[in-house]
Amino acid sequence: MSLVPAKWAIVPAAGIGARFAATGTPKQYARIGDRTVLEHSVSAMLACDMAGVVIAVHPEDTQARHLPFLQHPAIRFVTGGAERADSVLQAMLSLQGPAQADDWVLVHDAARPCLLPADVKNLVRVLHADAVGGILAVPAIDTLKKVGGDTIEQTVDRSQIWQAQTPQMFRYGLLLQSLQAALVSGQPVTDEASAIEARGYPVKVVEGSRSNIKVTYPQDLALAAFFLQQEGRA
Repeated sequence: MSLVPAKWAIVPAAGIGARFAATGTPKQYARIGDRTVLEHSVSAMLACDMAGVVIAVHPEDTQARHLPFLQHPAIRFVTGGAERADSVLQAMLSLQGPAQADDWVLVHDAARPCLLPADVKNLVRVLHADAVGGILAVPAIDTLKKVGGDTIEQTVDRSQIWQAQTPQMFRYGLLLQSLQAALVSGQPVTDEASAIEARGYPVKVVEGSRSNIKVTYPQDLALAAFFLQQEGRA
């Protein structure tokens, strides 16, 4: 392994956000203060010594490349795919050459604008010597119910349930192979950890912050704005 593996950030931003679609604006381009959700999401990664940031955008996207904050020299764009895994894979392939097998890739949701740079740095600190990688997550706090139709079937023991967040941080070579294998086999890939798990590798969990919410519905913007204001970022 390299003495000091480089860190590369990938931000898949090719989705249209179906649950946000009623607003007419993809959620990554909704504004919080003077920046879009996407710009806020990328800012925390840029603050953490990344060798580069790759943003995967929709083939018909005409906005991302023209956003002022995304004119940063460390940022490059690629065309994403139909699913998250396709977009991440395209970004990974664009890094072939500069990225080494043991480098780190940190994949962060375009719609998580409240990520704290301190959480990214802690993730890197905890995992720096790990052969595989891990994710930010928080323990579930609500009572969880398994439901069939409109009826509760079971109360789920939440003591071992964590809610996955991003960034999800893995070795470049391992993540590339895992994504390629999952797509070839038709294995569902809901996040990068699921691709790694499918190959039997142990994935670490590092506790993050509850403010690292994912903007999914229009009403989430107000909560995200509140957290950013608390952090002095909006």
